[in-house]
Amino acid sequence: MASSPDFKVKLSSLVTEVEAGLRAHLPPASNRPARIHEAMRYSLEAGGKRLRPVLALAAADLFGARAAALPAAVAIECVHTYSLIHDDLPAMDDDDLRRGRPTCHRQFDEATAILAGDALLTHAFALLATAYADRPALAVALVRELGEAAGSTRLIGGQMEDMLGETRATITADDLDFIHRNKTAAMIELALVAGGRCGGASDAVIATLRRAGAQLGLTFQIVDDILDATRTSAELGKTAGKDAAAGKATYVKVHGLEASRAAATRCTEAALAALRELPGDTTFLTALATSMLARTA
Repeated sequence: MASSPDFKVKLSSLVTEVEAGLRAHLPPASNRPARIHEAMRYSLEAGGKRLRPVLALAAADLFGARAAALPAAVAIECVHTYSLIHDDLPAMDDDDLRRGRPTCHRQFDEATAILAGDALLTHAFALLATAYADRPALAVALVRELGEAAGSTRLIGGQMEDMLGETRATITADDLDFIHRNKTAAMIELALVAGGRCGGASDAVIATLRRAGAQLGLTFQIVDDILDATRTSAELGKTAGKDAAAGKATYVKVHGLEASRAAATRCTEAALAALRELPGDTTFLTALATSMLARTA
């Protein structure tokens, strides 16, 4: 179960590995110009759930390749953090709080935050190219996967549609699905796929990981929408109720609270069904999927 001691111990162990990987695979804060590297590390080392890199390591663990997947996990977290820095900017969501402390542009300044996000995005691709230089086919596959997941039709495309949604009189279920599948689910899907690729998974297994990740990503975002509507800023570590105030497309806005909870349950069940098809011991991944849904309890 998600609350079992074994689950908590492994989750803690994976998060510790991720934190060590972040420290090892980023330029030191003292590197010239120090301000940009301080800003990069400020946002990257602010904590958070580390869900995406943990998923990458857990997926690789199915194939005995956990250590090999660490650079890929770090690259994914770099891209995720870049997206948060830019998402919080005044021209985007204009937020003051992220991961329980001031956003990057509040702690430093807007120009530094933009550059810090740019630097993290660029660093992610450089890291994949260098860390897997001795496995060029894997390096190419990981760069391709990251480029597609973070590009204009997925992560960035979802963000664009999310912003456009603020100006629309009506948000359809199709609009909402596009935003959530791309702005959020794409990177969670990528995490499982990257872990599988590091472990040499077959095309069939990669497809199953992709399917599980897509459903987990939807669960995560639906739950996030529910929490935004029902929790405080202190509980969330970011500004609560901001999506509703901005008129953003959320599951709660389009479908209502109870229907959103039902949708999160359906997506979790679909993710669990896909995880059952995978080789290896999926106990941890199953517990993690269950714990994501339990956040609404």
